[in-house]
Amino acid sequence: MNGKTVVVGMSGGVDSSVAAALLKRQGYQVIGVMLNLWSEVGKESSNRCCTPDAMRLAKKVAAKLDIPFYTLDVRERFYQQIVSYFVEGYQQGITPNPCIQCNRHIRWGALFEFALSLGADYFSTGHYARISQDEQGIYHLLRAKDTNKDQSYVLHVLTQADLSRTLFPLAELTKPEVRQLASEFQLPVANRVESQDLCFLSGEDYRTFLLRHMEKTAQPGAIIDTQGRLLGQHRGLAFYTIGQRKGLGINVGQPMYVIKKDVTNNTLIVGSREETRQSHFTVARINWIRGIPTEKEFDCTVKVRYLSPFLNARVKLFEDNSCHVVLAQSYWDITPGQAAVFYQGDECLGGGMIQTVLT
Repeated sequence: MNGKTVVVGMSGGVDSSVAAALLKRQGYQVIGVMLNLWSEVGKESSNRCCTPDAMRLAKKVAAKLDIPFYTLDVRERFYQQIVSYFVEGYQQGITPNPCIQCNRHIRWGALFEFALSLGADYFSTGHYARISQDEQGIYHLLRAKDTNKDQSYVLHVLTQADLSRTLFPLAELTKPEVRQLASEFQLPVANRVESQDLCFLSGEDYRTFLLRHMEKTAQPGAIIDTQGRLLGQHRGLAFYTIGQRKGLGINVGQPMYVIKKDVTNNTLIVGSREETRQSHFTVARINWIRGIPTEKEFDCTVKVRYLSPFLNARVKLFEDNSCHVVLAQSYWDITPGQAAVFYQGDECLGGGMIQTVLT
């Protein structure tokens, strides 16, 4: 035994279960904690992150590993900080990423705080990312060995204080290796299927969810092209995303794509595929993992969505913790509300929310 205690955020899935098993094998005193998140009344069984079935599996894993297991009720906090953020983002005409907010406020917020209250030395999850510490004691967030599963993009909100108490046991593993380990540990989740949906949507389309939770979601308005010509009517701006082609309900002889949502005038602006390419945008509320860079202008790569490629960019910093990004080559569908995350090599420098896309 190494004498250190670690709280593992468990979900009833294979990744967090294997993380707990690996840490116990390494000699840590492991405590499992599962979050009880908000879900709509009557939809508790389909909320991806904390269904009764997921809770049952997490408890079985904890029993198999012979570790203590707790549940932490964060339903109210989750609703206020994640669900409300999601709904309000669409009201403002942006496309929010609630998973990043959840990491900031729930996992490395409520759950991290709970881990410390238990006297734990460390907090751990089943995320795929690496942490290193240099000779000056500075922590670095790095891409995972399995680049197909790397989750550093959604972890760019972590601070030095977070990283100093965080362990990522899956850092050097691939997904097939994790599943193999789950079988070797004889965990009941080895073959559990993953879901990529937002947990609180309970498997339904986000537009249906917004209809129930957002006033004026279905307020119709004009669809115009970049020249200001009226092409048709939209059903409500929240039903559309930047880059969307299908479901526009217009026919002008060529494919048209959503370029911008003008909330002030309740107008949807569309254009050709080429017109969705942009190379200049601003990013606000940036978290720099190692601290604000000393250089006010520098080159790096940037991801503008979780699944986007790494784009070469020039970054110019401003005094208000925002920046101007110029891409070496224009890219499709850069979307306000999504995160822009900056890298140099394998290191995640940090990131913030795309604020304005400049033409």
